[in-house]
Amino acid sequence: MKKEISICWLRRDLRLADNAALYHALKGPYPVLLLFIFDKNILDKLENPGDTRVTFIHDVLTGLNKELEQHHSSILVKYGTPETVWQEIVGAHHIRAVYTNHDYEPQACRRDDTLAEFLASEGITFHTFKDQVLFDKNEILKGDGTPYTVFTPYFRQWQQKLEEFYYKSYPSQKYLGKLLHISRQQVPALETLGFLRSAQEIPSVNFEDKLEDYERLRDLPGADATTRIGLHLRFGTVSIRKAVSEAIRQKADKWLSELAWRDFYMMILWHFPHTSTQSFKPAYDNIRWRNNETEFKAWCEGRTGYPLVDAGMRQLNQTGFMHNRVRMVAASFLTKHLLIDWRWGEAYFAEKLLDYEMSSNIGGWQWACGSGNDAAPYFRVFNPELQSKKFDPDQKYIDRWLPEYKQKKHVQPIVEHAFARERALKVFKTALNV
Repeated sequence: MKKEISICWLRRDLRLADNAALYHALKGPYPVLLLFIFDKNILDKLENPGDTRVTFIHDVLTGLNKELEQHHSSILVKYGTPETVWQEIVGAHHIRAVYTNHDYEPQACRRDDTLAEFLASEGITFHTFKDQVLFDKNEILKGDGTPYTVFTPYFRQWQQKLEEFYYKSYPSQKYLGKLLHISRQQVPALETLGFLRSAQEIPSVNFEDKLEDYERLRDLPGADATTRIGLHLRFGTVSIRKAVSEAIRQKADKWLSELAWRDFYMMILWHFPHTSTQSFKPAYDNIRWRNNETEFKAWCEGRTGYPLVDAGMRQLNQTGFMHNRVRMVAASFLTKHLLIDWRWGEAYFAEKLLDYEMSSNIGGWQWACGSGNDAAPYFRVFNPELQSKKFDPDQKYIDRWLPEYKQKKHVQPIVEHAFARERALKVFKTALNV
């Protein structure tokens, strides 16, 4: 007779410490089998066989398996679509309950709804928990019960509600003795998944010693003063509770507000899932984009003739990261100067960014375009040259990522700023009927 077990499905929470779903699973009545699925639905959409994010996940899983050996357990790692993998697993084990953490992206929500129905038909309970945000989708609402769509009042409420209860860690490691005892499971080779090992550098998981610099220098791309924690929050190798706790301990108020922006965008995407493909403000879908493919290619390759934009795109293409200030300038340039659909830029960032998170990326792009909730107004058009003078006055950032500029070999601007601004205002006014 098969042993009764629970399964804890790891997804965007690749850690054993301070993991909500794992904690609740281990506190349950059955031994817990850890599961991770390399989702074919997601991997098949990745065009780069050397995608660093896949290498990162592979390495993290390998490390976790080594850590689990001392508890006589392992992670069952599968490759396939969740639908087929779950049918296989349910057939192979006597599962009584499945535990996992909430996801907020539209496709993930549909996946979880489908799984919940399937598990219910098999008599298996399905439990999901808040883990990747500090405040869940319905925990910060206006007085009338509707979601905030402007950040400032949302953040005010977020701060007022903030107390230790919300960022106290789950002692999941304390109960690892409840894991199912199994021999070490092999993580499928990257080649089996259709990928190659990436040699790209992975940012450190340590962010604590960067917070002081962040408060002072966060807007200067040449200062390298950001924490680079995005990748680790995206895949859950660092808990949001640990990040918030450290921000409070160090009184890093600006950084804390950035973590709140992340919660905010997750909440917006969950309440308004159409924003993953459409403008939050419907009128912006009336914009007649130029969508010039040659100019888009020049933007992607960092050949627009605007040094700050081009340096940012070179940094992105080479490292999988771009400084946030430069992301705003690059996004504004694409949507306003070149009149190219924000969705084109969002998709390019999704392909390249190691820290890509759908909610924040879409939120950022719609902010820059003006189409989002609480976005920059349509008539705000960043001047890349003024942004360079203000935030990279010594050209440290530009010199690093665009050495030909210093050598006077940089390409000429693809479009003149004043002309592009007037063109954008005309097109936007027509679409918005203002």
